[in-house]
Amino acid sequence: MWPLRLSGKQRQGQLWEQRALEYLQSQGLRLVEANYRCKSGEIDLILRDGESLVFVEVRQRAAASHGGAAASITPAKVARVVRAAQTYLQQFPRMPPCRIDVVAFDGEAISWLRNAIEV
Repeated sequence: MWPLRLSGKQRQGQLWEQRALEYLQSQGLRLVEANYRCKSGEIDLILRDGESLVFVEVRQRAAASHGGAAASITPAKVARVVRAAQTYLQQFPRMPPCRIDVVAFDGEAISWLRNAIEV
């Protein structure tokens, strides 16, 4: 099979996801899975924070103008992330505590928004 070629935008996305992962790991979270994909959608990062599963959406904007990176999450994106998280959770016999966070980069500034998306 041919190697998957990533667009420039996809490569940039991977770099921001890696920066988010490094930041969250420095805060004590542990990686479970990166780039989880299913029919319902995609989750950039899945980590453990103690006993909780944390689903993370990573967003980046060059500057905070126009509302910034976190404000770029549309209702449709929220719905896809929630559906993907629900699909992921189906593998557990008992649902673990979980939340959906956003890591937003506005220029070089990083914001970690815990429980940013309600399930």
